[in-house]
Amino acid sequence: MATRGMVVGLLGGSFDPAHGGHVHITREAIKRLGLDRVWWLVTPGNPLKVRQPAPMADRLAQARGVMDDPRVEITDLEARLGTRYTAETIARLQAIYPGVRFVWLMGADNLVQFHRWERWRDILRAVPVAVLARPGSGVSARLSVAARAFRVYQSGRGEGLGHRRPPAWAFVNLPLHPASSSEIRARGGWRAEAGPLPPPRLPRTPREDVSTAMKEDAQA
Repeated sequence: MATRGMVVGLLGGSFDPAHGGHVHITREAIKRLGLDRVWWLVTPGNPLKVRQPAPMADRLAQARGVMDDPRVEITDLEARLGTRYTAETIARLQAIYPGVRFVWLMGADNLVQFHRWERWRDILRAVPVAVLARPGSGVSARLSVAARAFRVYQSGRGEGLGHRRPPAWAFVNLPLHPASSSEIRARGGWRAEAGPLPPPRLPRTPREDVSTAMKEDAQA
């Protein structure tokens, strides 16, 4: 849960599977950005990818197995809210949690193709964005379409980013972790089989649905 005045990082992805690299960037983000909480948004699927991820239940279980920190919530909020795109998810969460400062967290590899995301400019205008260093993506991320389009809004190394008025983004350098979900799958280190996208479950009321979701996640 989150209360007014908190700074909450949102780390979205398929987490197929979650691994030590996700844990590493999450803890580094908490430390470097001064976050009160981080929510992992385990997505139903990635609209930019043909291959769909393993079943949600398997990915949630794996994520909870590798990330053991009381400041981090593992959630399937996008499936519960019925949102398909990040811009929609952020808008819903801001409506449900007025006064909470959200920061979008993403790896530098995602910034490279961020301009392909639905309403990507709206994301940058809605919340501060922290771009976390990932192996092999530093140069291409800094030269990306989104980085160049919003260069004037780049804000230092990330300190106090959650309190800045968007658009504001920062490239956060941190020790690199080599783990990669695609490499784990290629090595056969992820046993779960890919499955179809689950149908969205629209909430009865946004606040009731998300509050219930967070309580269930905390009890799991």
